[in-house]
Amino acid sequence: MADLNHDAASQSAGIDLSQFFQVFFEEAGENLETMEQMLLALDVGNADDEELNAIFRCAHSVKGGAATFGFADVAELTHQMETLLDKLRRHELAPTTAMVDVLLASGDALKAQLARHQGNGAAAIDTTDLLAGIRRCVQGGAPPPPVALGAVRATEAAAVASPAPVPVGVRELELTVGPLADTAVADNLVDLFKEITGLGSIEPLDAGRAADGMRRFKVTTSASDNELVDLFGFHVAREQIALKALTAGYGFHEGAPGAPESEGKPADLGYGFFASAPGAPTDTPAATPVAMLAAPLSPAAAARPAARPEKAAVAAESSTLRVSVDKVDQLINLVGELVITQAMLAQNGKGVDAALYQQMAAGLADLERNTRDLQEAVMSIRMIPMSLVFNRFPRMLRDLAAKLGKKVEMVQVGEATELDKGLVEKITDPLTHLVRNSCDHGIELPHERLARGKPEHGTITLIATHQGGSIVIEVRDDGKGLSRAKLLAKARERGIDAPDTMSDNEVYGLILAPGFSTAEIVTDVSGRGVGMDVVKKNITALGGTVEIDSAEGYGMTVRVRLPLTLAIMDGMSVGVGDECYILPLSSVVESFQVQPGMVKTIGGNGRVVEVRDEYMPVLDLEKAFDVPRFDFDRVSNIMVVVEAEGGRVALLVDELLGQQQVVVKNLESNYRRVDDVSGATIMGDGRVALILDIGSLVRRSRH
Repeated sequence: MADLNHDAASQSAGIDLSQFFQVFFEEAGENLETMEQMLLALDVGNADDEELNAIFRCAHSVKGGAATFGFADVAELTHQMETLLDKLRRHELAPTTAMVDVLLASGDALKAQLARHQGNGAAAIDTTDLLAGIRRCVQGGAPPPPVALGAVRATEAAAVASPAPVPVGVRELELTVGPLADTAVADNLVDLFKEITGLGSIEPLDAGRAADGMRRFKVTTSASDNELVDLFGFHVAREQIALKALTAGYGFHEGAPGAPESEGKPADLGYGFFASAPGAPTDTPAATPVAMLAAPLSPAAAARPAARPEKAAVAAESSTLRVSVDKVDQLINLVGELVITQAMLAQNGKGVDAALYQQMAAGLADLERNTRDLQEAVMSIRMIPMSLVFNRFPRMLRDLAAKLGKKVEMVQVGEATELDKGLVEKITDPLTHLVRNSCDHGIELPHERLARGKPEHGTITLIATHQGGSIVIEVRDDGKGLSRAKLLAKARERGIDAPDTMSDNEVYGLILAPGFSTAEIVTDVSGRGVGMDVVKKNITALGGTVEIDSAEGYGMTVRVRLPLTLAIMDGMSVGVGDECYILPLSSVVESFQVQPGMVKTIGGNGRVVEVRDEYMPVLDLEKAFDVPRFDFDRVSNIMVVVEAEGGRVALLVDELLGQQQVVVKNLESNYRRVDDVSGATIMGDGRVALILDIGSLVRRSRH
């Protein structure tokens, strides 16, 4: 039915509104996410008026858009939510935890409804229980338990069946629409009005008279003037809508007794809603389709007081623009090709006499600088704040803690830290498991925490920081931490070689082994030994590392280190024989010339080098990759120290070729997986160079 509704709404306005559907879905999703975050942060005992107003505006925006596009089920649920939120912000009701619960559940239902309208094939959502719960809250009671909902529905049905007096707050208005070239548009608006349950009633006052292009209706509703204008404003021009108090003689054709002196003009109270009308409302109605395209509602914008529609649209249009991700990816690919071309020109320009071709040399230098600036600017388009990931955890943690009978608070630090969009999408699932793991395994039950001298509420902290060319994400908890003895016993029970001489980090790393779990019982939350090994696998696939630190009785920290982007990076190119390899510059520590006696042999075939009183393993790239050599007399005598996963290794190479930006190409999707290689790139001379996986090389040196 909803699909037919929005089709009818589209036809009624004479334009195809389906072109705006995706914009509506995106903005509705943003509003629901913002509303959820504000509900979770709401202090029920001391609610701030601005917070309640901001939550109300989120629901109001979703309702306005849903009504416009004919999604009646969404409009109905948000309308009931709006009624409850309006009473809260007017202090007619005091907020309670039960109200927050029912609003959060309604938000979940709205997300499911919107997903269905987007065409995911899901069945229709039954919101009968939710609507009954909201109505109970509006009446000042608690939402009924599920077993009592049937009785509530029966009571409501009986109330509808029997005549009832007009509720307090319901008004009778005259709605004038026009002049209209096609008066049938007004009938379609009436159909849309009737689709929204609980909005009120509407009936014609002029018996269909339309000689002057005007249509007049009697509206009985508790909705505000703004809400009514929001409903009709997409289909007819706002200046064609006038609302007036319904009194004797009102609502008839020109010349009727009591009719207003000038039809179609705003009333003295400013009900015409012209931009300059005296008394016109100043709060922002739902955006028009054009404004929706130009002004995506960000969480920050949603929390601010609304501005005048005209000014808001202009301001938002100048600051934000919605662009398809495909277009951004295409732009990044083109910049990548530009980087390769610039590298080719720079390499060819090295053989040119700068004295004779001074202008060309200067142009090449400018091209290199501008290419780097362009690359950084384009890459920043794909960078999005970690708050997009962090903000989904408070709700999940709230539900999980309630299920486990624990009291947990979440603290977020560095949520403005930015990460490439592609990485954000792939890091969400691993972080979700880490947060769930901290709540389930780490944080103790309230009585256990009190017995250990801890506060009743546990704390899980999410931290995101930039360190060099990487981003470090930490998940900390102040729970019971890891038990070294328990981990060793569990490992030996599973047949894993775990001597007492293992370092703490090695022992803690056991929880990353496949199938390893310390849970006492298997529940629907955890205990099957599936998760931590998948976390490590996913992080490693992104070129990242996982580190674990713990103190028994005090808490645990899982540290995830990732590259900022997977598209373009700074690298150091090294030569071995006729081959060229790329080392990620963020992993390079130093390089030095090998002096006689520096390299020592241990264990028969292992070699180490002493660098400032520290011994580190030596890895000869020529032997590691079976590089063919034709200059048999040459000996590799340069070492490059690289580090990853908490370890260092000295790579033996022939020469250092220089530092440059490289475009990372996925070798696995274009060829096949190669050990110790994370990707490939195209050099300035057209050759393909392999990008080395430093973490894999460090692990190789350990074994």
